[in-house]
Amino acid sequence: QVQLVESGGGLVQAGGSLRLSCAASGRAFVGFFMGWFRQAPGKEREFVAAISWGSSITEYAASVKGRFTISKDNAKTTVYLEMNSLKPEDTAVYYCAADPRLFNTQDKVGYWGQGTQVTVSS
Repeated sequence: QVQLVESGGGLVQAGGSLRLSCAASGRAFVGFFMGWFRQAPGKEREFVAAISWGSSITEYAASVKGRFTISKDNAKTTVYLEMNSLKPEDTAVYYCAADPRLFNTQDKVGYWGQGTQVTVSS
C-alpha cells in the first residue's frame, strides 16, 4: 500500500522560503512520477511540479517556474519541494502525488498524501 507523508509546511513572510518533504513508502517507485499539487480555499487543486523517479526529468507550472525546485533522494525515497521568493498567492494546502504516468492534472494521479498547509503572509 502506497503511503505519501508530507512535512515542512508552515507560516512564512512574503519573500521567504520553505522546503516541503514527501516520504514515500509501500512499493518500489522505479518508473513512477512524483510531484506536488496545491489547493487554495475555494479553488481547484492545481499542478505545481513533478519529477520522474528514474531519469529526474522535471516539469513545473508556469506560476512557480524559477522560484520552486523539485528534487528527490532515492536512498530516502523522499521528494522535496524547495520554495523560494514566496508570495501570498502561494498560500494553499500542498499535496504530494505519485503515479506511474506523467501527470499535470489531478485526475491523472493515483496516489495522494494528506496535505500540508503553507501560509504566506504579506
